[in-house]
Amino acid sequence: MAPGEEVAADYLVLRLSLRAHPLALLRRYFPGVLSAAQFAAARNGRRVTVAGVVLVRQRPGGGNAIFITLEDESGVVNVVVWARLFETFRRAIMASRLMQVEGEVQRSPEGVMHLMATRITDMTAILDRLSDAHDANPPLARASEDLVHGPAGRKPPPPAAAVSRGRHPRDVRLLPRSRDFH
Repeated sequence: MAPGEEVAADYLVLRLSLRAHPLALLRRYFPGVLSAAQFAAARNGRRVTVAGVVLVRQRPGGGNAIFITLEDESGVVNVVVWARLFETFRRAIMASRLMQVEGEVQRSPEGVMHLMATRITDMTAILDRLSDAHDANPPLARASEDLVHGPAGRKPPPPAAAVSRGRHPRDVRLLPRSRDFH
């Protein structure tokens, strides 16, 4: 298997991989995007773009913000999305497995860093590029919202098990769902 296929197979079976982080293999698709390590060194107030696998989404009841934790090959980035932006980027916020976020670095006096989001992009489709031998319609990165509602009002796709019928089990690629608290 190619390295990307090994990582995808690890995530399918173990929900993690010790071989490599998916973003380490996909970094070339994110030119100019900072890693978590580079983000940690960014100065307060700087406008930056980061990308990562969504680990956690939190929306405290009655809160004015949504908190998202992104992970890449070098660490994690804490993202804050104000409620007023939520409707604009609702689909990307709720359904992304791989997310790109633009915003402003905010560093507290205690040294805690957040990225104050101004734009969020769902980059989940790029996960399909982990495999060099993927077919035209891989089931890998279907966002959870698409599985429930179907893209653009279309009938929802069949479950992954039905999609993969007749194919080798390792061809089904799934990153674990994020831990979401709403």
